[in-house]
Amino acid sequence: MRTFQKYRMRTPSTGREVIVLADPDKVYRDAQTGEQLVPVAQLLPLAPTPSELPWSIENLRFCNHCDQLAQRDLLDCPWCGQRMDDLAG
Repeated sequence: MRTFQKYRMRTPSTGREVIVLADPDKVYRDAQTGEQLVPVAQLLPLAPTPSELPWSIENLRFCNHCDQLAQRDLLDCPWCGQRMDDLAG
């Protein structure tokens, strides 16, 4: 289970963005410029979560029991708790 939050971080001078599994007490720097990275957004799902996939349409599927969206890499629906059908079938 992932306990740290993933953030999208940006280098102010170049606009380059990276996704970082961040600890809120640390300062993160760009590898090329050495500038401090600025947090732009938190990635969903928020920590703690059993899923490593960000919430984007490519990584979601509908639960066959409650018809809610859930991450593709989960076996049980986070909304109703039921086991979702196999992706292959």
